[in-house]
Amino acid sequence: MAHHGPHVLDVLDSAAVPGQKHVNHFNRKNGELFAEDVSLAQLATAVGTPTYVYSQATITRHFHAVDQALAGVPHTICYAVKACSNLAVLSLLGRLGSGFDIVSLGELRRVQAAGGDATKAVFSGVGKRDDEIAAALAAGVHCLNVESAGELARIERVARNLGVRAPISLRVNPDVDPKTHKYIATGLRESKFGIAMPDARALYFQAAASDHMRVVGVDCHIGSQILEVAPFAEAIAKVLELVADLRTDGISLEHIDVGGGLGIPYDDEKPASPELWGQTVKSLVAGTGLHVIVEPGRVIVGNAGLLLTRVIGKKQHDDKEFVIVDAAMNDLIRPALYDAYHAIEPVATHANRPLRTVDVVGPVCESGDFLAVDRPLPEVQEDELLGVFGAGAYGMAMASNYNSRPRPAEVLVSGAQWAVVRPRETLEALWQGEVIADLGD
Repeated sequence: MAHHGPHVLDVLDSAAVPGQKHVNHFNRKNGELFAEDVSLAQLATAVGTPTYVYSQATITRHFHAVDQALAGVPHTICYAVKACSNLAVLSLLGRLGSGFDIVSLGELRRVQAAGGDATKAVFSGVGKRDDEIAAALAAGVHCLNVESAGELARIERVARNLGVRAPISLRVNPDVDPKTHKYIATGLRESKFGIAMPDARALYFQAAASDHMRVVGVDCHIGSQILEVAPFAEAIAKVLELVADLRTDGISLEHIDVGGGLGIPYDDEKPASPELWGQTVKSLVAGTGLHVIVEPGRVIVGNAGLLLTRVIGKKQHDDKEFVIVDAAMNDLIRPALYDAYHAIEPVATHANRPLRTVDVVGPVCESGDFLAVDRPLPEVQEDELLGVFGAGAYGMAMASNYNSRPRPAEVLVSGAQWAVVRPRETLEALWQGEVIADLGD
């Protein structure tokens, strides 16, 4: 497989902005943007736009970066399926040895359809239904991460009815500020996630006393796009205090799940390296005898994906200039939802082009339909292709059919080869399953 740029572990990716070196396998050759060894212009001609393009080399390198960061301690990487759930991506990660962090029955079925090992899956989420719990137990998942006292009782009831013992881990809420966007902070006291630390000990006693549950671990996940290691360290230290208390009570755990959340560079962020994060985790769990589970998502696929879009036209309102593209908020909602930054570049060479400050917007009938606001961008023309970087995580996974727009195609690239791993949705698929009901006037 072609490898463009240095193989580095200290920085996973440089944000794709003019003048910066790319190490995410989206690079320029003679001024034109490529995905590994595939011309994005030729890809757009063959597949159309908007299209998500994923680099297999980048996904592979990022998985190994996380894996190597934890070298020396027994560990399992459980990729967070919610970040990017395409079967081709899941299959690739399964072949690399990954387990999976799932949050729904649909994600469990995706993992199974991709050939993933369900016994290396952890089932997270605050609202597991009875049928989801039953399906997870039937599939033999490694454990269910329990989010509340009520859910613990629900799992016990389902396991009793099935005549099995459910492997469980309590997801505790350490009340740690991850210093990230409020929508993706999950370890604060006011978050809906996890069990308050003071309540966890009693629930562990309850679970350990049950004939239908088997206590296997403890879990915490404090948020996403975290740039420093200090919040991770604070959270893990609090969880290990609980582990020590449980041991004095005669309850020994097999694993500690430290969650995911390590950030990536979208713009000028300088996230902690996987190595530093890994050293922090290892230094804290050393000597505990605990198996370490981690749940990375964005850090593996975020900068491995690009959204390819075409300029429909340009529009001027007084001193405001708009570049209208065929990708919209239904295709990539992160800018509208989180005010998130995604680097954008013309696919064709942009050397010596004047910079224009523009809003890059889509066709959806919402003022919130934008990919960039007040963005300096090399001057572009109608029908020109643009690449929207850092779109591999929570891009296609959060896409919708708003405004009755078909969802984009997805393409996986490996060296000079590529495959459509999800065809563009057809118009007819938009109303498939709907029924015109004649209930009279």
